[in-house]
Amino acid sequence: MKPGDVVVGVLAGALETKVRPAVVIASRVYLAERSDVLVGILTTKAPKPSTSTDCILVDWQSAGLRTESYFRAYVLTMHRSELTVIGHLSERDWNPVKARVRAAFAI
Repeated sequence: MKPGDVVVGVLAGALETKVRPAVVIASRVYLAERSDVLVGILTTKAPKPSTSTDCILVDWQSAGLRTESYFRAYVLTMHRSELTVIGHLSERDWNPVKARVRAAFAI
C-alpha cells in the first residue's frame, strides 16, 4: 500500500457506514511504521455545497473506480487488513487531492 492508492473497505461516511472507495493519504513513512492507514473518502455524489477540501477526479476510470467520483477530506484511520487496493490515482488527480489534504489540516 502506498500514498495515492485507491482502496475499498467498509468505511464510515458522514451519513452511513458502507462499502466505499477511499484514497490512501498516509505518507510512506507513516505506512512503513504503522499497521493502520489514513484514508480520505471518495464519493459518487457531487459535494453540495462544494468546499475547498473537495475535488473531482478526472481519471477515475484508470484509478479502478466504476463511476465519476469526488475526493472529500473526510479522513478515517483503518487497519490495512480491512482495505483492498483497486487502483492508483493519476498524477493529475493525486496533486489536487494532496492540495485538499493540506488545506484541511493545520500544518
